[in-house]
Amino acid sequence: MTEATVRVMSTEEIVAGGAARTPFIVWPRPDAVFLDRSVRVRQLAAGHPMRDYLLLVADIALAQHERLQACPPVRLPDASELEQAAAAGVAPLQATRWARDPAWRGVLRELVAALRPRVAEGSAAAGALATLATATDEHLELQADRLLNGVMTGLDLATAPLVAAALQVYWTHLVLALRRAHEGTGREPFGRSGDAGACPCCGMPPAASVIRIGPESSGQRYLHCALCSTQWHMVRIQCARCGAGEGIAYQALEPLAGAGFRATGAARGAVQAETCDRCGHYLKIVHMEKDPQVDPVADDLASVSLDLLVADTGKRRHGVNLMLLFGDSPPPDDGGP
Repeated sequence: MTEATVRVMSTEEIVAGGAARTPFIVWPRPDAVFLDRSVRVRQLAAGHPMRDYLLLVADIALAQHERLQACPPVRLPDASELEQAAAAGVAPLQATRWARDPAWRGVLRELVAALRPRVAEGSAAAGALATLATATDEHLELQADRLLNGVMTGLDLATAPLVAAALQVYWTHLVLALRRAHEGTGREPFGRSGDAGACPCCGMPPAASVIRIGPESSGQRYLHCALCSTQWHMVRIQCARCGAGEGIAYQALEPLAGAGFRATGAARGAVQAETCDRCGHYLKIVHMEKDPQVDPVADDLASVSLDLLVADTGKRRHGVNLMLLFGDSPPPDDGGP
């Protein structure tokens, strides 16, 4: 009688098997995406060195939630535009190409009006809001163009997070409206594009990635769009920039005795930096199984010290968090090594 051989699958094989059954896209929930972010940022602000700014971001996210619930109808791509995007292998709502509906400026002005009573008079935030309150349509469109194309020259860094906040609301609304318009038609307007590391809906880079929990996607890694909050699946232990599956390492913050932190390869925290030796870049990764409340944008923002420590090793950041831009930030690259 021949004995049966039982082979135990590795963690990587289990995850890969699940990837065959998990949905490619996880859609942003209009009733929760910004509201949950506001709650998370406020939670992370307690005792944080960036407390004041994080509380401002929490207020911005709450205002984004309110505006998303009241977004007006916007122009959607027609069948011809969808076919052209599919043939070109690009996202149908490509942020750098899509002709923005003027409604996004209305969202921005409503955000400004909602936030002005919430900020301290004479603060930097109050100054930025005052600037936007009197800005012309032409100025706002130019700032949006620079922001979406990663052009730092001429970008007003003080007002950029607020402009980005309005664009996030607009694009989230746009993606969800286009999806609703095709429900029941048997035609899916969104699919895999030629760049696995770019959002399949709007073409923007990720803010971070997330290891999800839940019945359909437990243990699976998704990239989280910096603009429209769509999440799309990418297998684990693979560079989101160049696609390399070797030379991948993880670093997390480890408290030092006394004040300060250091980056360590122990990677026990809910927020890690996934680094790639091939292309020399990294992207944050957050783990819902370690903290179910993590938010890719909020937790990335609150772990800037990890960015600084990883940058000291020579690695460059891939992706972007539109709530925190720097004057020397490079424009988006082509994803090559």
